[in-house]
Amino acid sequence: MATINNNYLKLKAGYLFPEIARRVNAFAAAHPDAKIIRLGIGDVTEPLPSACRDAMIQAIADMGNRDTFKGYGPEQGYAWLREKIAAHDFQARGCDVDASEIFISDGSKCDCGNILDIFGDDNAIAVTDPVYPVYVDTNVMAGHTGDTNERGEYGGLVYLPITADNNFTAEIPSQKVDLIYLCFPNNPTGATATKEHLKAWVDYARAHGSIIFFDTAYEAFITDPNLPHSIYEIEGARDCAIEFRSFSKNAGFTGTRCAFTVVPKKLTAKAADGSDVELWNLWNRRQSTKFNGVSYIVQRGAEAVYSEAGQVQVKELIGFYMENARIIREKLTAAGIAVYGGVNAPYVWVKTPNGLSSWDFFDKLLSSCNVVGTPGSGFGAAGEGYFRISAFNSRENVEEAMQRIADKFTV
Repeated sequence: MATINNNYLKLKAGYLFPEIARRVNAFAAAHPDAKIIRLGIGDVTEPLPSACRDAMIQAIADMGNRDTFKGYGPEQGYAWLREKIAAHDFQARGCDVDASEIFISDGSKCDCGNILDIFGDDNAIAVTDPVYPVYVDTNVMAGHTGDTNERGEYGGLVYLPITADNNFTAEIPSQKVDLIYLCFPNNPTGATATKEHLKAWVDYARAHGSIIFFDTAYEAFITDPNLPHSIYEIEGARDCAIEFRSFSKNAGFTGTRCAFTVVPKKLTAKAADGSDVELWNLWNRRQSTKFNGVSYIVQRGAEAVYSEAGQVQVKELIGFYMENARIIREKLTAAGIAVYGGVNAPYVWVKTPNGLSSWDFFDKLLSSCNVVGTPGSGFGAAGEGYFRISAFNSRENVEEAMQRIADKFTV
């Protein structure tokens, strides 16, 4: 008889966002006239930049001509896109990243899970708490954890609490860990990391032979010129870090799917016999075996992000969402609710009022305000008592949602 991967049975009852959808759908069915405003899942609402749309339309035309038709593309991504990324996102910031070290994919969420394919099962793994659930759940699926305790923490993982006391930035662990997940600007808290903070992590990783998985899907929302956009702005990071990036939030590609991962050529980890193995070769083999690449049409759209018009339009798009974040932050603050983030990130991290638990606040917000957010406890035990509100929605909806919350929850 066929057997299953029993690690899936260790997963909590439901992935966070499907559970949110279940509760919202049940409420909507019971209250069909309610105007529900969704500020939970980090999905964009505004149209793709016209530069990207125009490039994709031209790419569709290319697919209709035998001379310009494209079938299978390179699994690593087309060179013309990788070269634009290397020049604009890294070399322009002084980062030593070559186009050949960039792998185009259909999402950084996918890559954050798939990267585990090239690492062993005996690594000590550190995650922040709260944390983007994909980091934890993919390790559970891969068999890298034990069962959960009463706090919902998985055995085998090293949890690094991020709280208001440490400005929501992870403290260096006292013990040795091998794989480290860092996300800045942070999802869910909206916190950012200084160059000094990342330098401390890079120094730790180099001293212990650790690898940092650096998720910077929201780097385009950084407005402070003193904050790093890439971990490769830090000296020594090429020796210890893999970086994940995405077009989802800066250019609205959540439904179009395009992202990339940077694996430095000389970055190594240990084989069972103690020898050093270059991770670029392993990731290249993994992608070549399990992935057929992102479509030509989508990659042409992503390339247009780096055009003169694309850069202007993306900046306007980011500015729109950051204005939403400002409205959320200021309206809630005026209502006496403690908030964090929302300055260099599109997420506002809210301290739940009146001592409500994260899920109780979710239910109360849904029932009394018809507004949806994300319970902080869904991101980890240290997220209990907090709540994430996303700036990804229309201006009208954001303003109305904030007014509803202020009317019901003024402290």
